[in-house]
Amino acid sequence: MAERCPHSPLRGTGWLLGWRLTFGGEDLGWDGAIGTVVEDRTGIPPGQVFVALYEVTDDDVASLDAWEGLEIGLYRKLRVRVATLDGDQMAWLYVLDGYEGGLPSARQLSVLVEAAAAAGAPDDYVHDLQSRPCRSQDD
Repeated sequence: MAERCPHSPLRGTGWLLGWRLTFGGEDLGWDGAIGTVVEDRTGIPPGQVFVALYEVTDDDVASLDAWEGLEIGLYRKLRVRVATLDGDQMAWLYVLDGYEGGLPSARQLSVLVEAAAAAGAPDDYVHDLQSRPCRSQDD
C-alpha cells in the first residue's frame, strides 16, 4: 500500500468475518494464481480474514482502482463490514472477478505473509499463511 497509495495512512486492522482468503485467475498470465477473498459462511467456525484498513485519498483511490484492474474487470469493488476493536467499520474490498483455484507464486505468498506480520496479524494466522501451498520458483 505504501507504494500504491502513498498518501493514505493506515487506520487500523480488523477481521473480515464470514470470508476466507483464496486464489484464482491463474489463467490470466501471472506467475501463479492471484489473491482474493470469497464469502465463507458454511465453515464451523465461519471463515475470517485479517485485514488492514486505510484512509484512502481520492487520488490514491484512482491509482488503486487502476492497479487492481477495475476498468478491465479483473477485480470488482464491494462494500463490506470489518470487525475491529473499536466496533464494526465499513470498508471497500477488491474481489477477483474470476474463478477460484490455482496456486499463488512463492513470491506472492511471501508478500502476503510479510504484510500480515507487519500489520500485526496473530502469529497463528501468519503461520497458516506461511504453510499454504504455492508454486515454486521453478514452476
